[in-house]
Amino acid sequence: MKEFGSDPRQAFPGHGQQKPEQLEIERLRREVTKLKAERDILKKAAAYFAKESI
Repeated sequence: MKEFGSDPRQAFPGHGQQKPEQLEIERLRREVTKLKAERDILKKAAAYFAKESI
């Protein structure tokens, strides 16, 4: 009851309401995944063009 009274939005995390920190962590994880995919594509492209010019 004390937790609910002090901050009703954060009283029951995990039941539909995520903490702002958790939302930020999820966003950053998605961004890391996207950036890794972009990096891998660029690495493959660089290797392909390096092989072409030899």
